[in-house]
Amino acid sequence: MVNENDLDRKLRKYSNPQLFFLACLRVIVGWHFLYEGYVKLTSTGWSAAGYLNAVPGPFAGLFEAMVKHTWMINVIDFTMEWGLTAVGLALILGLFTRVAASAAAIFLFLFYISNPPWIGVHFMPGEGSYLFVNKNLVELAAVMVLLVFPSGLIWGFDRLFEKE
Repeated sequence: MVNENDLDRKLRKYSNPQLFFLACLRVIVGWHFLYEGYVKLTSTGWSAAGYLNAVPGPFAGLFEAMVKHTWMINVIDFTMEWGLTAVGLALILGLFTRVAASAAAIFLFLFYISNPPWIGVHFMPGEGSYLFVNKNLVELAAVMVLLVFPSGLIWGFDRLFEKE
């Protein structure tokens, strides 16, 4: 473990507002993931199958093929319910933040390519009109910021595991 002075030295290169907003970004993204996972866990009969069957665009066949196997949709449902929940909780707590941000980036990338807002692709309706950039891509960019900055050291349990 590293002592508090070493952590303070690592974080001193950032201003207090930078640290505050990095921590806020981590918690906000974490809340979004946690709540999405919670809703799926507590919704009776929820399955990703409906979404995967409706995926538009160049990767539609790949996502539709996943639904054809019961075992695969069970794995996907489990991964969505518990993966989103775990990623959200880890980000909120600042625990294994880089692993959680990496997992979040994978989820968001898959969400983006499953419903891409590209010219010529009739994407699923949402709350707005998009051209290349949608909320999944914006949140992916935010997660990448969390991945490259030490946001888990700010009000997070990553402080307990930080090496010198």
